[in-house]
Amino acid sequence: MVHPASGFRGTRAGVVAGSGSSLQNNDSSSRPLPRIRVSYWCAKGHETQPVFLKMPDDQIPQTWDCRRCGATASRDGQAAAPDDPFDDGYKSHLEYVKERRSGQDAEDVLAGALEKLRSRGVLPDQLLGDT
Repeated sequence: MVHPASGFRGTRAGVVAGSGSSLQNNDSSSRPLPRIRVSYWCAKGHETQPVFLKMPDDQIPQTWDCRRCGATASRDGQAAAPDDPFDDGYKSHLEYVKERRSGQDAEDVLAGALEKLRSRGVLPDQLLGDT
């Protein structure tokens, strides 16, 4: 349920002109608002075509996120080329963790986990390579 103070009150996909409450106003005079499809191209050549209400050109965004690779796409197709041609915009969980933690943090977490396992008797006191 939409909160009455919400900015989306009385709107739905396919909103029609002149209808405050489109669910109860089934006038034959109501007509869909004009829409336009705008093309955006990313540096990899992917085309994205979002649909906007017809509005002045300066109100339509100049850039959009590519739906296929997530890179920035522009209307003129002159998006900046990615620094790494093999970067697909996807980050693994490990990459996000490496952004948040230093190498020393990782060593501390590993040492703590090994200590817990040793205290439970799961691991021997000395492992190969463990000093």
